[in-house]
Amino acid sequence: MDASASSRTDAVEPYHAAESIGHGSSADRHADHTAQSPLSRASSGIVQQEVRDDGENKPSRKPSLLPDEPTEVPGHYGFFSPRFAPLRREYFIIIARATALIMVLMWITLPVYWGALANSAKLTGNLDAWFVSRDTGRVGQGLVAALSKYAPPGPRLNWQVMDPDVVGSDDDLANMVAQEQIWIAVVVQANISQKLSLARQVGDTTYDPTSAIKVFYSQARQEIATGNYLVPLTTAMLQETTTTYATASAQRYFAQINNNGQPNATALQLIATAPQTIAPAISWTMVNLRPYNAPAAQAVTLVGNIFLCIFSFMITMANSTARAIVGPHMDFLPYIGLRILVPLLAYFPLSMSFALINVAFKLPLGTKFGEGAGFIISFAYIYLGMASLGLSLEAMITIFTPRFIPFFLFVLILYNVSPVVLPDELQNPFYSYGNGFPIWNMSQALRTIMFNTASHLGRNAAVIIAWIIMSCATLTLFTWLMRRIERRRLRALQSRTRSKSPENTPLEIEEGKEKSVA
Repeated sequence: MDASASSRTDAVEPYHAAESIGHGSSADRHADHTAQSPLSRASSGIVQQEVRDDGENKPSRKPSLLPDEPTEVPGHYGFFSPRFAPLRREYFIIIARATALIMVLMWITLPVYWGALANSAKLTGNLDAWFVSRDTGRVGQGLVAALSKYAPPGPRLNWQVMDPDVVGSDDDLANMVAQEQIWIAVVVQANISQKLSLARQVGDTTYDPTSAIKVFYSQARQEIATGNYLVPLTTAMLQETTTTYATASAQRYFAQINNNGQPNATALQLIATAPQTIAPAISWTMVNLRPYNAPAAQAVTLVGNIFLCIFSFMITMANSTARAIVGPHMDFLPYIGLRILVPLLAYFPLSMSFALINVAFKLPLGTKFGEGAGFIISFAYIYLGMASLGLSLEAMITIFTPRFIPFFLFVLILYNVSPVVLPDELQNPFYSYGNGFPIWNMSQALRTIMFNTASHLGRNAAVIIAWIIMSCATLTLFTWLMRRIERRRLRALQSRTRSKSPENTPLEIEEGKEKSVA
């Protein structure tokens, strides 16, 4: 290649460098990698030369690709061919680096999720459970005594015997459970001792042992904790304490009706008429204040949030590709507006589609606010949640580039989902950070809308909106920093270009001498 062609090639380098601003550093790395790849070196014999169209060797406007010397066209080889060695080495380097990065990602993220589930059985003592006896007779006293001696070998709840005059009526207790002040309440009903004694004396066939005790709980507060720990552990406690009392009570009763070794035939006949007064004598009724009666709701409160994050990631990648076209030609503020407003507009139809799928599967969106209002409010929280997740990805892609943003996506999902799988009481205190993360608050808000659980909608919305604002701020800051770095690189490239292109090249000097001689 002649010197004039080289000079013209150097002259356009700043223009191409300017175009790289806004594309991100990954585009530059791709260009450098392409220029340095073995295939590029293999075809380096093909060079761009200017075609001269007159006798004075003036450059034409249309360049053509001409070989400066005959070269062999790159062919196809086996993977282990010696001539394929440079490409094979580069291939394995890429795979090795990716494997190492994924292993690091595993150790950064997976222990967080594993840890969220690991110690739940050991932490059941953090679940507050109240035992209230309104009966002052033998039933109430016997059950309280049995509870005080209850010491199971495995997990148990944090049972507390409460004064009935302090906690109020059954409705007050039910409201406390529904408002998530306590997890469960066991209430021994008033005068149950007298009712049981009278039923035995008269052989009352209408006596219902399950009326002796009521158990209030809210399944929708956290269906996994309720199904795996709360209800089973409460049932185990009641089974042992009621069996202990019923056994002692039956022994006392049979001792009473036994007169000098001869049982009272009338009493035995009454027992035969109403055997439930002896076994089980007392039992319980489970009162589920907030039933989790829509299994498909788990798609919204847990797994669906992962899908929502992935959908927002797709928009982030699409926006990254699209803005690379217009970004290099836009001023800073319009460019920031484009990066924020376009995703926010795209999230609207996506969130609406997500919300309509909930309607199609008949999720109980009208439980608390009615069908219409419930749908609108659920859509609003889904939109805010998607915006908080999507804009955080939009901000971080500026730093990580499209090449590494999937790693951040995985971190974002794992650290958002881990605190949601179980309640705070069944996790290490470390996981209380979830109270300030989008998916935790979105899940809690949707539970309130669908199951009328304790409402924290204001706080939920505030946390999610704070994430949106923070993401907009970091997006602006990161974009400004990256553009500043790119400008510095451009100025450095221009300086190198000027140093490589002196005002008079040796060829120009030689041509000037020839003209002077002529």
